[in-house]
Amino acid sequence: MKEQDEQPLTDQTSDGESESGAESVSSQQQGDHETLAEAIGEPSSTDADPTQLHMLLEDARAKADQTQDQLLRVRAEMENMKRRHEKELENAHKFALDNFVKELLLVRDSLELGYAAAIEHDADVVKLREGTELTLKQLGDVMSKFGVERVHPEHEPFNPEFHQAMSVQPRADMPPNTVTAVIQSGYLLNGRLMRPALVMVSKQD
Repeated sequence: MKEQDEQPLTDQTSDGESESGAESVSSQQQGDHETLAEAIGEPSSTDADPTQLHMLLEDARAKADQTQDQLLRVRAEMENMKRRHEKELENAHKFALDNFVKELLLVRDSLELGYAAAIEHDADVVKLREGTELTLKQLGDVMSKFGVERVHPEHEPFNPEFHQAMSVQPRADMPPNTVTAVIQSGYLLNGRLMRPALVMVSKQD
């Protein structure tokens, strides 16, 4: 009788061990699955949230736009610096002869005075006059080559930007504010005024 009473206990123990073993295997498989999911980067419920993904995307786009805007500003600043540098070099090249031209103008003035005096005399000074005329022409060609332009506005409208009025004359044969005579020619260097022309201007009676 004792042996029969102990038999069911043995069977129950075996069943319990089987169930415990099955649960252990199942738990181990679940743990292995979670480990594998972490290893391959399986998205969690938080990572897969569409709202959060949308926010991340919008943030990335905003940063990209900001970077693009900064690049455009830097490029524009570099272009402006380049243009300013080129303009400064151009001006330095154009106006490097300022002092030279100013001194040269005095020589031309003297030649013009000598020429004016020569043409008032007899034929004895023809050679002097011709030589002076040739010198003036050569000097004018040299000055033109270096961008020097003469301002001699006789019988032209008075322009205060390029002319300096030395006196005013009543003239009935000319419109008012007309240059009646040029006392001294003015000059431009590459379009910039080196000195104004000294002139006499007409006015109404």
